[in-house]
Amino acid sequence: MSPTKSDHKTDQYRRKFLAQSAAVAGLSIAPGIVLNQVAHAKADSDKASDTNRWGMLIDTNKCSKGCTDCVTACQDENGWGTGETHSSKEQQAQWIRKVTITDKQTGHVQSLPLMCQHCETAPCVDVCPTGASMQRKDGIVQVDKHICIGCRYCMMACPYKARSFIHEKLELQKATAPRGIGTVESCNMCAHRVDKDQNPACVEACSKAEHGAMIFGDLKDANSAISIELKKHGGEQIRADLGLNTGVRYQGL
Repeated sequence: MSPTKSDHKTDQYRRKFLAQSAAVAGLSIAPGIVLNQVAHAKADSDKASDTNRWGMLIDTNKCSKGCTDCVTACQDENGWGTGETHSSKEQQAQWIRKVTITDKQTGHVQSLPLMCQHCETAPCVDVCPTGASMQRKDGIVQVDKHICIGCRYCMMACPYKARSFIHEKLELQKATAPRGIGTVESCNMCAHRVDKDQNPACVEACSKAEHGAMIFGDLKDANSAISIELKKHGGEQIRADLGLNTGVRYQGL
């Protein structure tokens, strides 16, 4: 049975109610949560505009297997992986990771960075009961830690395994990347940098290393470097069959 307009309104009201309830419950929902400069973080998101659709293009032919500059830059910029105490390596946060893909028929090996793909139709946003998993007007997908209840539905829904759950107490947090125990987090395309007309940290690091494997820009701007490159040489989505229209595209797959 197809959903009616009434069903849609009910769902909107339900999300709004749960979001308000989570905000009021605060620390009782996620014990020990520590968030820095809440007002500042919220103010930055107001700069997003639907006139932009931020995206990233990654050329796997230029991405070296042994290079992790993009991962290190992301850690340094957003503070994950530092000041954390974990009982197992599997519990450590990963906003971006390098993966190796091997063609079973030819034996060809490729290395590429994998992070949140910033889908236009984001499964994580669809399943979130509180609205904590949200999408900015400019297409950047992120988590509002103030109303995340740690249910981890978004982690199960993400086909890219791009989200991490914070199990233990954190220290040495960055003011631009509020984090907290009992919440989920993932790559937010360095939204705080984008709002200042800067490239994400991973893209900047790749450029400084003169690898040129990553291009960031506005997918809605036909004259942007990323749009020109996509028009000229194309770009593929990981799991394009899902119809998510990802903001991250790859060349050389």
